[in-house]
Amino acid sequence: MNVYGLIGQTLHHSFSRRYFSEKFRSEHLLDSQYRNFELKDLGKEIPQLKSDPEIKGLNVTIPYKTEIIPFLNEMSSECRQINACNCIKTGSGKWIGYNTDVIGFERSFTPFLKPFQQKALILGTGGASNAVAFVLKKLNIDFVKVSRKEKGESSHQISYNDLSEQTMQEFQIVINTTPLGTFPNVNECPDLPYEFITERHYFFDLIYNPSKSLFLSLAEKHGAFIENGDKMLMIQAEESWRIWNE
Repeated sequence: MNVYGLIGQTLHHSFSRRYFSEKFRSEHLLDSQYRNFELKDLGKEIPQLKSDPEIKGLNVTIPYKTEIIPFLNEMSSECRQINACNCIKTGSGKWIGYNTDVIGFERSFTPFLKPFQQKALILGTGGASNAVAFVLKKLNIDFVKVSRKEKGESSHQISYNDLSEQTMQEFQIVINTTPLGTFPNVNECPDLPYEFITERHYFFDLIYNPSKSLFLSLAEKHGAFIENGDKMLMIQAEESWRIWNE
């Protein structure tokens, strides 16, 4: 049996197992299955996974995209630059780390980008935010990250308390990389001054369940263009499959 799977902490909301299980059925890949691996102690549980010869490839999600790195034998250049891994190719006793957040975000984000949208707020500072920042740099879009912590020494990071009408006018792109609003906590959202959103804004949420988070709903009410993480996830999934089988 060829086993693929998802490493994470709480995976009841997972898109990946449903997506790949349907893919295996539709493509008659009867010798393949996709499992969820809910891990609590990487130091104890990862060695068990690494010793399983049936495991051919893994995805990695919150909160382990950075914590998984010490267990990798090799990394792609993007994975190393971003310092986050969400895709692992196994074989010959080695785990090789990749980051498919980059291609998933870039291909789902850029089709709707307007020429005047040149500055972005990235909500969150985790592994996914690093992949988003990587893409924005490639696109020559200026950005700052927004954190719950007070502003530090970095000029590229501010706190939610720093957000104002002027900030919202200056930054036309807002990208949520936090888990706030993910099912079942659908009544949560990042603490933004939503009243200052206009039709010139582009709000992108990496969350896909629910399909329209409270973050996106509030933005849409004020005229912003909105996009969720559904397309990003499908692109990521197919890119993972390509990596596992190349």
